[in-house]
Amino acid sequence: MRPVFFSPETYPRYVGTARGNISAYVKTARQSDFKPIGYIPQVPHTFAYHEETYGALNEKQVGIGESTCSGVFGTKAIGQGGKALLSVDALSQLAMERSSSARDAVKLMGSLAEEYGFYGAGSFEGSAESLMVTDPTEGFIFHILPDPTGTSAIWAAMRVPDDHIGVVANAFVIRDLNMSAVTPDGLPAFLASASTFSVAESKGWWHASHGLLDFTSVYSDGEYAHKYYSGRRMWGAYRMLAPSLNLSPTYGEYKRDRPYPPTAKPDEKVTVAAIAAVMRSYYEGTEFDQTLGPAAGPWGSPDHAYGGSADGKVKGNWERTIGLWRTS
Repeated sequence: MRPVFFSPETYPRYVGTARGNISAYVKTARQSDFKPIGYIPQVPHTFAYHEETYGALNEKQVGIGESTCSGVFGTKAIGQGGKALLSVDALSQLAMERSSSARDAVKLMGSLAEEYGFYGAGSFEGSAESLMVTDPTEGFIFHILPDPTGTSAIWAAMRVPDDHIGVVANAFVIRDLNMSAVTPDGLPAFLASASTFSVAESKGWWHASHGLLDFTSVYSDGEYAHKYYSGRRMWGAYRMLAPSLNLSPTYGEYKRDRPYPPTAKPDEKVTVAAIAAVMRSYYEGTEFDQTLGPAAGPWGSPDHAYGGSADGKVKGNWERTIGLWRTS
């Protein structure tokens, strides 16, 4: 059996020999602090992979990026007041261990979460998750949240077209789930749990007679810090990579107004340098530039630290730029 540990989302991370007997690693904390909260059947062989708490890249070139999101349902882990076994940390690690393609990783994470239950980070950071899952030939945007019982999961995934980019910024982005759409290779362009449709219908939020289910409108709980927390970053990325779209930086309500597409064709072929520039962006050269004016302070810095005597007393928020002092 393969043990599953609680994911505290903070230091210390898991320490022990259940995932490899590395003595130097084991000595960094007491093994007794880490007890399994459950087990799933082990497979005969697992792949080597690089981990950053979340599984990041395995020997088969399956890669994962993560973005915490809000969701309309939330639950807790086994041993923490809930019944769910798997966090996004555990799911991404299992995908790294067992998957040789992005499509297989998406299916595996979805099926395991349905069987054993999924729990999110909770509190400010949201009860749902998005993963960007790639391999050398395909890329997917994967959304997941607990189901209403707290014992299973609701999930959906969208294949990013080969000539498109996708932008996810701490909010769901998948809109119409066209389950009949196929890729140029004849494979499904969308994947989803049966619960995605059954729960929405049982709650009165959607019916097949309404047309395609808008996953974000139904299951997102909106931008979880303040308005423009997520949408502005989507605009910021598309502004740099697909300026011909001429998207507006303002909108009404993110989850219902559909201000930005989940994916779009960039104006030029995207380079590593272009991605780095996006990830470093403080909206320089726009009206939201955080390197100028009062937002930059006396030293022209876009970094906004929390705390101080005015914390919680002054209304409003700084722009949530793409680049951030705590970005990793």
